[in-house]
Amino acid sequence: MPTAAALTLAIPYYAGKPYLRQAVESVLHQRDSRWQLVVCDDGGDPDGGVAELLAGYNDRRIRYIAPSGPSGMAANWNRCLEAGDTDLVALPHADDELLPDYVGRMLTAADRYADAAVLFCEARIIGPDGRPRFSFPDYCKRYFRPAAGRTVQLHGDAGLRAVMRADFIMCPTMCFRRSRLGGMRFDPRWRQVLDLDLIARLLLAGETLVGVPDVLYDYRRHDGNATAAQTQTLLRFHEERALYDEVAQAAAVRGWAAAAAIARRGAIIRLNLGFCTLMDVLRGRWADASRKVTLGSQLMESSARSKTRGNGPTPI
Repeated sequence: MPTAAALTLAIPYYAGKPYLRQAVESVLHQRDSRWQLVVCDDGGDPDGGVAELLAGYNDRRIRYIAPSGPSGMAANWNRCLEAGDTDLVALPHADDELLPDYVGRMLTAADRYADAAVLFCEARIIGPDGRPRFSFPDYCKRYFRPAAGRTVQLHGDAGLRAVMRADFIMCPTMCFRRSRLGGMRFDPRWRQVLDLDLIARLLLAGETLVGVPDVLYDYRRHDGNATAAQTQTLLRFHEERALYDEVAQAAAVRGWAAAAAIARRGAIIRLNLGFCTLMDVLRGRWADASRKVTLGSQLMESSARSKTRGNGPTPI
């Protein structure tokens, strides 16, 4: 008799069937079989064929949802949250892979921390070929994670301070407990920071996030993913600054002065922008580097104005 599903793995798909196939097979290789898989197609692949790819596995635990309604990242991620019939839902990305113990470890953590709205894990960075790849920004993130090497619980002012210093939570590793989300969903205003926005809103609402120290996820870095594209267009930095200003204001209203101050400074945004500028210079991308230098100056001015005002959004 088949084991009842306890965790829905809902993959938001836009394009890239070869990577999707690897993602699906990483689900099939889970040691704990208490899962169901749903692929929510956003309709971005002109070749189609996703339904046929999934049907080829002949597995009743795998389901395809065709494009419908509003398109876009936030809309599709929200469809994923609603796609399963389990309380626990994870949104692995279509170009990534789960390591074999992801499902089992998330279910164990969910049982132990029954009040956690979100569970997450550590990730390994891989390249387009699936081999481990060194990523300096991702390497640095581990030093911002509280309780390194141990399970961490993020809650309240302290939790918000931690994620505002640096967003060390790898977005697609997150497993959501829908009964704790209430009406909170991904905000379609954002294209880059929709995960951090939801994390911040959950913490501001008094919810708890729990991170296990295990590496259970392979996150693929490649030029075609959304983060790489939005870094080059500078969209990510504009969105990060706007979100940090909103969080600073919300934290100040709650009396979380330390979290508000960290969000207003937005030091991690400027640090990452500086690193990206250096990489542009080393690669001879002079025009890109110049644009980032200009934006960096604007961010410094924005931070200075925000400190003077004390709180409230500061446009750049």
